[in-house]
Amino acid sequence: MNNNPIGLYDSGFGGLSVWRELHRALPNESLIYLGDGKNCPYGSRPAEQIRQLAEQAVGDLLQRGCKMVVVACNTATAAAIVHLREKFADVPIVGLEPAIKPACRMTKTKVVGVIATERSLQGEKFLSTLARYGEGVEVIKSVGEGWVEAVEQSEEHTAKTELAVRRVVEPIIERGADVLVLGCTHYPFLKDVVCRVVGDRNVAVIDSGEAVEKRVESLLDEYDLRANEDNQPRLEFVTYADKQYCDRLRQKAMQGL
Repeated sequence: MNNNPIGLYDSGFGGLSVWRELHRALPNESLIYLGDGKNCPYGSRPAEQIRQLAEQAVGDLLQRGCKMVVVACNTATAAAIVHLREKFADVPIVGLEPAIKPACRMTKTKVVGVIATERSLQGEKFLSTLARYGEGVEVIKSVGEGWVEAVEQSEEHTAKTELAVRRVVEPIIERGADVLVLGCTHYPFLKDVVCRVVGDRNVAVIDSGEAVEKRVESLLDEYDLRANEDNQPRLEFVTYADKQYCDRLRQKAMQGL
């Protein structure tokens, strides 16, 4: 048993979609969420710069006593997860990847759309997973232009954002996709908009949040790190941006709980 917190790290608000999954499934676990904010978005930054940012963030979470860290950012996972696991080898570190495997198993049309950041779509883990599970499936890769910015600015439900979503989603569906993968942790905050664009067309919309939560539970058991059942959890939010940004992180996390 270990009552120390689980740390989560993202470029900004996006990893809160993973935070919610963990908080709902593991209500007695303390969570520290680090949303960079200052350097968001990461999507088109050089890989080496992302590795440096990720190393600083994970190091800061470990200094705060975290027993495990979830890199709740697809872009940071793609650029830095191998480096982080080598650098901090004594702590379990969970990364994210677009849900290619379940998508390729679900599709009936053999066409799948993956919407992610530029850096994620270029990542070695994504490409290797695609090669392993994507045989016989056409995988349409697209960047969610403006999607991260919409979430960061709390503009998920504006007409401008719906147009940005429609510009990405419509061409994918027109090419026959029956599964859409939201391959960035910011994107689940736009799931309602994506589903509105999809309408009554038979297209599934999936993300990695549930799979990550299951992986965290597995590691908690493997390393005997679960908190006591009577633990009084603390929920902490930190950022490299300003206090206003930190307050917004907390508010967004608590919405809908």
